[in-house]
Amino acid sequence: MNAQAEARPKLADDELLIVRTFDAPVALVFRIWELPEHMSRWLGPENFTCTALEQDFRPGGSWRACIVSEAYGENWMGGQYKEIERNRRIVTSFAWDDDDGQPGLETLITVTFEERDGKTVQTFHQAPFISVESRDSHVQGWDSCFNREQAYAEELARPA
Repeated sequence: MNAQAEARPKLADDELLIVRTFDAPVALVFRIWELPEHMSRWLGPENFTCTALEQDFRPGGSWRACIVSEAYGENWMGGQYKEIERNRRIVTSFAWDDDDGQPGLETLITVTFEERDGKTVQTFHQAPFISVESRDSHVQGWDSCFNREQAYAEELARPA
């Protein structure tokens, strides 16, 4: 686990929670979720590249992305935005595409952003998972993804 990831409270076996503190303002961290030109720079675990990202960033709008790695090939995912509260909260569905290119089991992701001492506390919650193994594989993947997000956000936040 990243040294800056905060302790996770006790959760049900079918849910995941990752809390991360960024040395960047809330508006900037929110913006890199909102705009595809930013999100494509950090979406996916380390050693993955986001090769496609389309977003209709509004409640009811959909999103779709592809991440690629040498070890795992092409992986498509997508969902629909349920709620968006600027600089505070994003709620979206999430599903990996199956082998036929159709969305698989859907989970719900809630990301909140809170300013604390000039930094942003990002809380990421995803549920429900079909197994502890599935949840745990997502914890590792998202934690790695948030390593990239944190480096990107903090680079953007540095004075020129």
